[in-house]
Amino acid sequence: MTTQARSGRVLVIIPTYNELENLPLILRRLRAAEPDAHVLVADDNSPDGTGRLADELAAGDPNVHVLHREGKQGLGAAYIAGFHWGLEHGYDVIVEMDADGSHPPEQLPDLLDRIDAGADLAIGSRYVPGGSSVNWPKRRQLLSKGANTYVALALNLHVKDSTAGFRAFRRTTLEKIDLDDVDSQGYCFQVDLTMRAIRRGLRVDEVPITFVEREHGTSKMDQAIVVEALWRVTRWGVRYRTTQVSRQARRAAERTPGPGSPADSEVDSRVDSQVDRELETGRGDDPAG
Repeated sequence: MTTQARSGRVLVIIPTYNELENLPLILRRLRAAEPDAHVLVADDNSPDGTGRLADELAAGDPNVHVLHREGKQGLGAAYIAGFHWGLEHGYDVIVEMDADGSHPPEQLPDLLDRIDAGADLAIGSRYVPGGSSVNWPKRRQLLSKGANTYVALALNLHVKDSTAGFRAFRRTTLEKIDLDDVDSQGYCFQVDLTMRAIRRGLRVDEVPITFVEREHGTSKMDQAIVVEALWRVTRWGVRYRTTQVSRQARRAAERTPGPGSPADSEVDSRVDSQVDRELETGRGDDPAG
């Protein structure tokens, strides 16, 4: 892997909550791997002083910025706030990265290379050839693989690691996926963004990475987040399947054989537009459209 001149300004968002030990380590590795990238530390008012340390690190590095948030509001909310900050400050590529070292900064150039090659969203994947997990308990590996298989089947997503949290977005991708409608968290948040990108016809590529279990601190993932993911994915899956059935039925009903009748492609296009508009105006937090 070698760094190269990028086609646009890159911002890496690192959400933090009690990551005092990990933050300086991950920043050092990140700055070495991709020296021109900027970093936004989105701190949820960490009791251990991570936010204060972030300010100190930013004071000595013009490429490091800090977004202080009022309290622990969840990973999804931290990223959404970071996305808005990045868009407002004119960045062209915005990256998600954990603070605990589980997303190796040394592999960030691989994600950015894929964006430079035309991807709208590049996902660092454990489950494509070349991807792997290190020091992860077998139970968690089985849970993760099972969850991704369920997501792919329920939502008809041809992505092997839709729950992955190491990813790079073009700014145009974030502008197209209705960030203000996203209120999911954890695993579900990543699935949500993946699905929104795919449903809008954007190019989503998976890049093999090595996921490394954290060495310092404790995981922020809990049972409530897993339950939320299962509930939302099931709900989205039912909505997606129902919509597909409705779409096919309306296409069949509007086709009128005979001279002067519109071509099937015209009918299909009109029905698709109508269904998509209905989903957009009545979707709520459902990104299945």
